[in-house]
Amino acid sequence: MPVYLWVATTKKGKKLKGEIEAANEKIALSQLKRRNLTVQKLKPKPKDLFENVSFMQPKVTNKDIVIFTRQFSTMIDAGLPLVQGLTILAEQSENKTFRGILKQITKDVEGGSTLAEALKKHPKQFDDLFVNLVAAGEVGGILDTILQRLAAYIEKAEKLKGQIKGALTYPIVVVAIAILVIAVILIFVIPVFEDMFASFGSALPVPTQIVVNMSNFLKGNIHWCILGLVALIFAFKRYRGSTSGRRQTDALMLKLPIFGDLLRKSAVARFTRTLGTMIQSGVPILDGLEIVAKTSGNVILEEVIYEVRSSIAEGQTIAEPLSESGIFPSMVVQMISVGEATGALDTMLEKIADFYDEEVDAAVDALTSMLEPLLMVFLGGSIGGLVVAMYLPIFSMASAMGG
Repeated sequence: MPVYLWVATTKKGKKLKGEIEAANEKIALSQLKRRNLTVQKLKPKPKDLFENVSFMQPKVTNKDIVIFTRQFSTMIDAGLPLVQGLTILAEQSENKTFRGILKQITKDVEGGSTLAEALKKHPKQFDDLFVNLVAAGEVGGILDTILQRLAAYIEKAEKLKGQIKGALTYPIVVVAIAILVIAVILIFVIPVFEDMFASFGSALPVPTQIVVNMSNFLKGNIHWCILGLVALIFAFKRYRGSTSGRRQTDALMLKLPIFGDLLRKSAVARFTRTLGTMIQSGVPILDGLEIVAKTSGNVILEEVIYEVRSSIAEGQTIAEPLSESGIFPSMVVQMISVGEATGALDTMLEKIADFYDEEVDAAVDALTSMLEPLLMVFLGGSIGGLVVAMYLPIFSMASAMGG
């Protein structure tokens, strides 16, 4: 069906624009008039030459999902029918990939599917957590409330993920840049000094000779070094892609001296936030735990959550398998145990999540403060060491001439 671009004004004079699907221009115009819009411009949308090339289309971000969720919640709360709300949001979406997905969801809902069933057809954009919460909201008649909770959850989860990525990325980027600078010095700068030292006719100091040897090795084997690095990255990805490799690397990450504690805290925050949101929204706890396990992002934590699920299925508590895991601190286990005993597990989980969000904030700040001087020492020591090593023969020659 043809797509038309439109520009119109509301009764209050507010200018709007968007897209609309219609059999022809006349039908598109009448549809817009039925929405009490004064159409100023209406024209066929130009065809996109790359619309069938998936990798050239914009990706749907979590920001797109959050904006959609909040706006959709407001529309439902105002009494707008699902199809009309979806249609408006599809037309106003600036991301054309997401626009197409929303149009497909609208068609599915119009065809008799529930909103959860329509969303489930797009797992890359709407995961199991999102779909199950929407399903619970539809059954309970509180879809607007559920969508508000989902938007808040996604925002907090993204903030947490961003903090972890930032904490891990910062030192990696600095070290990578330092290695690149050292490689450039060894390949292009040191040979100039080597030619100059050859004219001295005397033996080079040991540090200088070591640097020259490193330079010669790197110049002669740079292609093998690059191939070795690529092979190492490929081998690691393949190993991590295996079941045993994923389990061992995930276990190792949780045991790292500095980053392991940060990852454990973020795992606790994510687990409690996700499970608390699901229980609060009316999702059965066994279903909630299965979804939380699948979205945990760590195999070791996933196994612990499945143990918790088995424990509850057998009529036991959540707290016992958590305490045996070694991942969850005793304070968290005790608070969950109190929440179970008092019937306020969802509230207790939210409090734990809020507390550990703050803990992650503090851990990231402390980690950054600690890494900055260490990285400065590394940069100064490595690059400064190269510079000093190359100037040693000049100092020695100057000293000899002075003597």
